[in-house]
Amino acid sequence: MPPDHTPIAAAPSTTRYRVAVTGVGVVTSLGLGREANAEGFRSGRIALPEVTLFDTSRQRVHRAGQVELPARLPAGHRLSAASVRRLDRASSLLVQAGLEAWQQAGWDQLADLWRESIPIVIGTSAGAMQLGERYFESKQQRPAARGGLPTLAIGYLPPQQIRYLAEAIDVQGPVQIIANACASGANAIGHAARQIRRGRATRAVCGGYDALCRMVFAGFDSLQALSTTQPRPFDADRDGLALGEGAAVLMLERLDHALERGASILAEVSGYGAATDLHHLTQPHPDGDAALASMTAACRDAGLAPGDIDYINSHGTGTPLNDAAEGRAIQRWAGDGVADLMVSSTKGATGHLLGGAGAVEAAACLLAMQGQWVPPTASVRTPDPVCTFDLVRQPRAARLHHVLTNSFGFGGANATVIFSRI
Repeated sequence: MPPDHTPIAAAPSTTRYRVAVTGVGVVTSLGLGREANAEGFRSGRIALPEVTLFDTSRQRVHRAGQVELPARLPAGHRLSAASVRRLDRASSLLVQAGLEAWQQAGWDQLADLWRESIPIVIGTSAGAMQLGERYFESKQQRPAARGGLPTLAIGYLPPQQIRYLAEAIDVQGPVQIIANACASGANAIGHAARQIRRGRATRAVCGGYDALCRMVFAGFDSLQALSTTQPRPFDADRDGLALGEGAAVLMLERLDHALERGASILAEVSGYGAATDLHHLTQPHPDGDAALASMTAACRDAGLAPGDIDYINSHGTGTPLNDAAEGRAIQRWAGDGVADLMVSSTKGATGHLLGGAGAVEAAACLLAMQGQWVPPTASVRTPDPVCTFDLVRQPRAARLHHVLTNSFGFGGANATVIFSRI
């Protein structure tokens, strides 16, 4: 039967549904899937190999969080043979993560799922920039050639990459793309959760992704934002970030529906906040004003106080200005309780995934909550004096009930998501 795209009737404005996470999939340089990434994040393993996707001989830096992608997609996808042939690297990362989340959520067992219009909300920044680079190189080398160029042009656009995800898991619904720099993935999760909370959807697919490409790598290197040693978030001698690639996809649904069908619930999306920093295009306000605003808004949304938060997965890029500003924002936000607050950054392990960072770090929080541990910032040698909080530097078991993740980006984008155990 053809799908019924009749819009879901809006719930009364006073209705506020709780939002459950029932599936998560993740791909980073630590490995493919939840198990590999949980082990990597928990132990503090650093996965920043030499870049082999493109030539870095003219750059100062030669390492990044490059993913080892398998030759074939895992079983269970519903992509046509033509779609599989056309998958670019970014699409493959997104589909890999989406299939894992889909299978964990168990939506493929729901007989009436085809009747639903399920929103897909995905964040990205560079997306399939590799295809744009290939288009440019092709026109430079063979200006009159036309073969294959339409496929490159269409595949370069994020709607096409998300279309592959929708086809792979057989979901039909509105597609929303959030390109809000490095806050994109977190914004996508928060936006999808709000649609469910307000009764506009029963389920939603959300997350973020980005793939390494030569242009972005060279751009960050020219800004001298990349570490020439090793990324060390919150270290007094930090000298920059590392870039990475990967994807994370979350399956969200109304908590009452998840409970009714006996789904395994990973966590609740309990709070979301966003704010804009108008201080500078690439530099945060020194005191972290917008970061403070986004964390405060997320707590207000969740009905929680800073003292209720057990752990913060910080934006923590390893750049001098970002870490100092975020550290001051955490100090102001946590107040007298800052010394007891566990904080770490996972970007030292996987690199900065740009538009995919917020989604991957959300996945890291969910894995940590499931295992009741905190991922360490293992590369720190000498903590910056701004770290008046409990900077976790070694693998640690911990009781986690409420965790918060921060994502900040160029242009002043700030987003905070809070997850809570049910």
